[in-house]
Amino acid sequence: MRVPDWIDDTRSSYDTVAVSYADMLRGRLAEEPFQRGILGLFVELVRGRGPVADVGCGPGRITGFLAEAGLDVFGVDLSPGMVAVARRDFPGLRFEVGSMTGLQVADGSLGGVLAWFSLIHVPDEAVPGVLAEFRRVLAPGGVVMIGFHAGEGVRHKTEGYGGHRMNVLVHLRSAARVAGWLAEAGFTVEGELVHRPDPRTEGAFVFAHR
Repeated sequence: MRVPDWIDDTRSSYDTVAVSYADMLRGRLAEEPFQRGILGLFVELVRGRGPVADVGCGPGRITGFLAEAGLDVFGVDLSPGMVAVARRDFPGLRFEVGSMTGLQVADGSLGGVLAWFSLIHVPDEAVPGVLAEFRRVLAPGGVVMIGFHAGEGVRHKTEGYGGHRMNVLVHLRSAARVAGWLAEAGFTVEGELVHRPDPRTEGAFVFAHR
């Protein structure tokens, strides 16, 4: 089966920026109380439910935060370059190369799935399949949390993280739209949060459970 162009483009783009991306974001959470609080809520909701997958984990900084909070967590990322950096920076944690379109995880085996600004590169037509995959791997009562750039429209990102060339589409969506997709996938939506760190930037976070 042919791999969709958006998957190839996302993989190669993040392979290119992996090292600089990790360097630029290292320690950033220490300066972001809202994001730490949102992640802390996810930790409280999922604690004791079983293993957690950080899907689209990048260089592993969020995976590391969740592990420090006491979760049994592992990271999955499409980019081998990102996974290599994550393994370097967090040698005590497990990281795997994989796609959220087909996770190599047994049915009903996870207590939580986190997609922290990783669904943003998935086109609308592929989102239902990804959410169905999240539901498949979660145990009953398992929690999913999705963080993303809020808004409408699509941006073409051609460079980033130190000026490296990239070729990815960034899909902006409203919290209500993502919540609706989750409900259609069979989840019970528990909460929607919006964070505005400055007047030009808006992030949204949707919590749901199977």
